[in-house]
Amino acid sequence: MNFTTRYPLAPAVLGLLTALALGCSGDNQRSTAPFSSVEDNGVVQVDLRLMETTDIHAHVMGYNYYRDAEDPKVGLVRTASLIRRARAELEYPQNSALVDNGDLIQGSPMGDWRQSDGIAEGEVHPVFKVMSALQYDVANYGNHEFNYGLEFLAESVNDANFPYISANIFVDDGDTDDGNDRLYFEPYRLIEKTLLDRNGKARQITIGFIGFVPPQIMQWDKSKLEGRVKTRDIRAMAERFVPEMRAQGADIVVAIPHSGISTRVYDARNLEANSSWHLAEVPGIDAILFGHSHLLFPSQQFAGVPGVDIEAGTIKGVPAVMPGYWGSHLGVIDLVLDYDIAADTWMVAGSAVSTPAIFVDGAPAVEPDGDLQTLVSQDHRATIDYMNQPIGESTDDIFSFLALVKDDPTIQIVNDAQRWYVEQLIRGDVNLQHLPVLSAAAPFKVCDRDGICAEEGSFTVVPKGTVKVKNAADLYVYPNTLVAVKVSGAELAQWLECAASQFNQIDTASSARQELVNFAGFPSFNFDVIDGVSYQIDVTQPARYSRSCVQVSDGERIVNLQYQGRDVSADDQFLVATNNYRAGGGMFAGTGEEHIVIESPDTNRQVLANYIRANSPVTPAADGNWSFVPVADNENLEIVFRAPDTERVAQFIAAQLPKARLLEVNPRGEAVYRMDLSVASGEE
Repeated sequence: MNFTTRYPLAPAVLGLLTALALGCSGDNQRSTAPFSSVEDNGVVQVDLRLMETTDIHAHVMGYNYYRDAEDPKVGLVRTASLIRRARAELEYPQNSALVDNGDLIQGSPMGDWRQSDGIAEGEVHPVFKVMSALQYDVANYGNHEFNYGLEFLAESVNDANFPYISANIFVDDGDTDDGNDRLYFEPYRLIEKTLLDRNGKARQITIGFIGFVPPQIMQWDKSKLEGRVKTRDIRAMAERFVPEMRAQGADIVVAIPHSGISTRVYDARNLEANSSWHLAEVPGIDAILFGHSHLLFPSQQFAGVPGVDIEAGTIKGVPAVMPGYWGSHLGVIDLVLDYDIAADTWMVAGSAVSTPAIFVDGAPAVEPDGDLQTLVSQDHRATIDYMNQPIGESTDDIFSFLALVKDDPTIQIVNDAQRWYVEQLIRGDVNLQHLPVLSAAAPFKVCDRDGICAEEGSFTVVPKGTVKVKNAADLYVYPNTLVAVKVSGAELAQWLECAASQFNQIDTASSARQELVNFAGFPSFNFDVIDGVSYQIDVTQPARYSRSCVQVSDGERIVNLQYQGRDVSADDQFLVATNNYRAGGGMFAGTGEEHIVIESPDTNRQVLANYIRANSPVTPAADGNWSFVPVADNENLEIVFRAPDTERVAQFIAAQLPKARLLEVNPRGEAVYRMDLSVASGEE
């Protein structure tokens, strides 16, 4: 039986089916004894439901502020209905705990408005108005909590009526002695609860919750954190603190890592961002409520991962759940606990995992919580007003419908703004003013997170005319700050090689349909287009790099790389305007601490808005600086890309790619187009 796609059953039935389906043996002392509703040999059974939200990203309302329209696929006010239902269906509603895994205060227009307007003492952030009403037990910090700085974070969190934890962030005391470091936050929290066993008798339990953040916050938000805090490895800190939690009385331990799954060999020196798989090996952890990756666990996406059982919802035997993003799902782990009365000890005897959704089969699965909508109605109105402030005019439509198959206006205007900013910044700087300025930007909104391209709302849409704050936010969705790096021509070429892994390799000998864009293995936010140079991408060659820019072949896709009409040499030097996330990450060639020469206090989005104000009306037509290498015998190939099936999109594609041909509308509602690669895409 698969417990991963539906709510678990009532406790008594759950116990019997879980025992039959899972066996419940293995790590962390899981019992194989059959479940019973009566006391047996001094052991009683208690049901405990753990619930998790994660990666809400300030999506409180089910609303699309870019379109000024309701959006039933997102919003904590809808997840709240799942939470209330999950509690209500329990025989004993008090036998539950609710946690949030972080990335909470940033990521939507409501989060942008609250940060832009500031948050004064006594004001309550809208996410905490809702969460306090929902009676969360504990929350963990995510990496995006630090985007706005420690002061804004502190003033936001201080109004939560539940504790926050993180076990791998320490005060930077300026010395190299790790032994005297002090924790910056409370690392864990022991929470005492009174649960009712299956006979209805009260039992006291102490649940220990421990939280973790990706150590990479020190790169991603360096300007806000350097010299103030430092981070440690997630698993190493779990190995340090979980025994301490047990010694202090934790009967069970629940880990809340804001961290996905990576199966590479563990080494504490690597400071792995995605450590949930490794946490399952830490003795004493009974359940893992994780996030960060914006994915569902358990799901088919994790089939075949070593140690993962997607039917049972376990990682190396430990029950685990990750409930998507933006409030799309609720994570639920139902634990069956054996309580030994004489020994006063608890043991996990069985589990079932589910991820109920707020939107199922094309329709809302729940209604939003009306009381919570009323609670944040003023914040909602203020967000709408903020987003509709005008900043300038555009002479052209700025759409991202073709951003992955052709040079694109949504990337062009961002690159134009970033180059404009850096060129002004280096005037008079004797060390930098002689260097050519390039700019790197990626498409943030092209299809949804699952690679489904059916809805216009998954793309950036800015019709020509008045440009508003909401349009700038639609063009640049993250609160990154502008950073410039100094790179060589050789590094520039390899930067582009990694970005070119966005595409599948095209087999010119095959007549079968071939998808051009690699959605499954490469995120679009890593498809950097670098303006100021021209180049072509040969998709008949294998990708040289993985999504993490680790070399996987000797393929060379980037050809004809030129600056102002001449070939770029390995020794050429350039400045590349980008963002703090890319520049500090060190993943792409030419990035990392040693390459950074400019660290701006301004966000990329603010730079974009200022550029539009200063240059209005703007004409953001793409300059065609990149294209695909023409493919011979193209008429025998069926190379396809997908887009929304709407009249506006069809007209845009007809104007931009007149040789593209609509083949069909597939069952997901996507228009499937044949891409003509007989000529460079920029030459149609």
